[in-house]
Amino acid sequence: MNVTDALNSRASIRAFKPDPIARETIRAIMEAATRAPSWANTQPWEIYIAAGEPLERLRRGFLDRFHEGKPRALDMPAPAQWPEASKQRMEALMAGRTRLAAPGTAGKYPRQVMAEWNYRFFGAPVVVYLCMERGLSTWSLFDIGLLAQSIMLAAQEHGVDSIPAVMLASYPDLIRTELGIPQDQLVLFGIALGHRDPQAPQNQLRTTRRPLEDVVRMKGL
Repeated sequence: MNVTDALNSRASIRAFKPDPIARETIRAIMEAATRAPSWANTQPWEIYIAAGEPLERLRRGFLDRFHEGKPRALDMPAPAQWPEASKQRMEALMAGRTRLAAPGTAGKYPRQVMAEWNYRFFGAPVVVYLCMERGLSTWSLFDIGLLAQSIMLAAQEHGVDSIPAVMLASYPDLIRTELGIPQDQLVLFGIALGHRDPQAPQNQLRTTRRPLEDVVRMKGL
């Protein structure tokens, strides 16, 4: 698989099969992904991976808090507001997801079903948590983003699907306790890995991208 094929075939998968991913596959993905560039080769990332029973304990803990109505407590706060164009794209995504979400039982509606599924980690068998030391700046966050994309593209080459999601880091205290993450590291976000469930309606959604003419400005070409 070449890079362009990996970019075009990768999609944010919101329903995974429970099938485990081999340790050797995860290691191969990480070996490739950690070749990502960083400012002056600082390599500011710290990576923690949860699977098996540790991941199930996290899943149960997240669900318990969700059902108790406890708000997220993100280490990296979400933006206070988004530009109008970004908000419109977010709303379009939510509308698409809502159309595909089957209503739940016991009075639940599509958005409730979707929210609960988020806290189930989309049923993924592996979650990768990306962290960095608290004293670092947004420059290092840029490096973490490069690593995240590298992880997802390397996973794609190995036939492993993914989704990066801030919801996976909603309760950092639970993650720290389960994975032994020190307090001086921020839990930024998670990447769920696994094999997509082809029967799940949520996996039929494919978002559009802005036309190149709206994004790229060229001079001298």
